Amino acid sequence: MIDFDGGQIGILPTREALRLAKERGYDLVEVSPNARPPVCKIMDYGKYKYQLSKKERVSRKKQHTIQLKEMRLRPKIEEHDYQFKAKHIREFLKEGNRVKIFVVFRGREMAHREFGSKILERLQNDLSDVGAVQQPPKLEGRNLTMILIPNLNKGAKDA
Repeated sequence: MIDFDGGQIGILPTREALRLAKERGYDLVEVSPNARPPVCKIMDYGKYKYQLSKKERVSRKKQHTIQLKEMRLRPKIEEHDYQFKAKHIREFLKEGNRVKIFVVFRGREMAHREFGSKILERLQNDLSDVGAVQQPPKLEGRNLTMILIPNLNKGAKDA
């Protein structure tokens, strides 16, 4: 049995250990049930659980979850619209998120898929300083898709 301050008390019967813990106003917690004899500790169990949940909350707060952002483009996109969307993709990559870029074809635009490929190539070149291609351009139905990931050699939050 281990005391509240960490000192060893010795081997005691269960009833005696429970009585000792109650006298001091704490709980008797089994720390190592598989040991022979089992190891118990006198502690404030409510406080212990609270500290564990607090540690877990702090560690969860420090985590950064990577999201997959999506950006839709058209094959006949105007220059200003292209610059606007490229700026947003750049921000997403700087935040450390992955970006899935769609070029959506409608109707007869499917006959000229090279326009969509040129747009994705241009994006790839324009954003090469902040992002790298994870999945090269691929045709999925009427969408041409490409996935960009943040560069590892640059800091994720260098804005």
